[in-house]
Amino acid sequence: MSGEKLFVGVEETMEEDKKKCHPSPKMDRKTVEKRRRIQMKTLYSKLNSLIPHHHHSRDVPMLSDQLDEAINHIKTLQEDLEKMKERRKSLMGMDEINKRMNMGTAIGLQPTRIEIQDLGSTMVVLLISGLDNQLIFYKSICVLEEEGAEVVNASFYIMDDKVFHTIHCKISDCELGYKGAKISGRLHELVHEISSNL
Repeated sequence: MSGEKLFVGVEETMEEDKKKCHPSPKMDRKTVEKRRRIQMKTLYSKLNSLIPHHHHSRDVPMLSDQLDEAINHIKTLQEDLEKMKERRKSLMGMDEINKRMNMGTAIGLQPTRIEIQDLGSTMVVLLISGLDNQLIFYKSICVLEEEGAEVVNASFYIMDDKVFHTIHCKISDCELGYKGAKISGRLHELVHEISSNL
């Protein structure tokens, strides 16, 4: 009888050791799920800390609201990045034009520079002048209109001590080659005249 008790006691001890070494599958799934939830909560918290918050309430927004805010913020960042790439591209293009035209950093007055792209029925005129010489833009428009070109778009921007004027115009089809050459010649004369007076 004591042998039977001993055998039963050993069997019970072995069962307990087995439970300690190999937890039940239910317990294992619970532990895994708990760890997963803790990890997800940590990741959400990290994500939330990276997003600028516009609300001032002390209540923590719902998780779905936090995710929506993160998505919107990322989209805004992507749009800003695209705008900056476009701006950089346009500035690099202007830098290339500056190099082609041998623009150095002049001290004092900036000489007026011109680049004309004759594209057949359209013409693009780029004027680069100092801040002190804004009359060139007006006179260039006058020359274009006197020669029968239709000014479609004109814009400018200022960078450092230079003003970049861009003028897009149309030339009538019947006089393409002649008209483009004549306009180009008159504009170059105008710039030369203004530059020599500086």
